[in-house]
Amino acid sequence: MTSGKATDGGIDRFEQPVFSAVIRPHRSLSPQGFRIVMVLVCLVSVVASLPFVIMGFWPVAGFFGLDFLGLYIAFRVSYRQGEAFELLELTPIRLLFRKVSPRGEVKDWQFNPLWTRLDRQVDDEYGMQHLSLTSRNRQVEIARDLSPPERETLAEALGRALADVKRGH
Repeated sequence: MTSGKATDGGIDRFEQPVFSAVIRPHRSLSPQGFRIVMVLVCLVSVVASLPFVIMGFWPVAGFFGLDFLGLYIAFRVSYRQGEAFELLELTPIRLLFRKVSPRGEVKDWQFNPLWTRLDRQVDDEYGMQHLSLTSRNRQVEIARDLSPPERETLAEALGRALADVKRGH
């Protein structure tokens, strides 16, 4: 009696990923860049508010502080949103799409690769606007955080991997 497991390390060959990708939102400012920007904004706020404080209009300094605080909160929210990610993993017997929110909430979609196709919405001027997995009346949009050229590259690679899996059966 055989167990269906491959002899190389005990991993079932049907569970080995053929394609895997992690999609994260792009953040153009590094943590060090964030610190530099915040220090510069703080310095500018202090220097700009000093004349008002000297003239006795001290509440103006508070408004400069509110601007600084608002900018800091906006950046922190943006970085928090950047902790979300999507995982695509294709094996010969399943396609897993996992979406993890910034809070760590996980939502999974599993598809049979033989019945799954990639649907693309392409705008002539702006490139690929939407990419989704469709299988048996179920559809889920993927790669929302990628730019149109990055989305196209992902679609080509995933499409090739899906075609290879379908040919293998």
